Amino acid sequence: MRDVIATGQAPQAIGPYSQAIRAAGLIFTSGQIAIDPATSQVVAGDVSAQTERVLKNLSAVLAASGSGMEKVLRCTVFLKSMGDFAAMNEAYGHYFKQAPPARSTVEVARLPKDVLVEIDVIALA
Repeated sequence: MRDVIATGQAPQAIGPYSQAIRAAGLIFTSGQIAIDPATSQVVAGDVSAQTERVLKNLSAVLAASGSGMEKVLRCTVFLKSMGDFAAMNEAYGHYFKQAPPARSTVEVARLPKDVLVEIDVIALA
C-alpha cells in the first residue's frame, strides 16, 4: 500500500513528485525549500529564516500525513554553504529538542530556486 500525501499548507510540488508518500508505516517527504505556501515565493532572509520556513513546511506535510516532527527518524540537510552550518543548526534545534533524529548534512553546488537550505525527512506514520 502506498498513499500520496498532499497539503495546501506547504508549497505545491513543482514537478512530477509528491510532497510525501506513506508506505509500510513510514512517511517519506520530498525535500522542502523555503517557499511560503501563501505566496509561492522564497522567503527573504538568511539561512536561519530559510531553515525555519523549511521546517514549517515539513511540519505541515507531516501533519497532513497523520505524523509529526516528534516522529521523525532521519533528516537529510542540503546546504548551499557549510559556512551556514551553525546558523542552520540553531534554527533546526528549535524543532528537535529531545531525542533528535539521525541526520546527514551535506554541502551542495546548487539548490532549487537558489535557496540556501533544503531538508527531507523519513518519519513514522
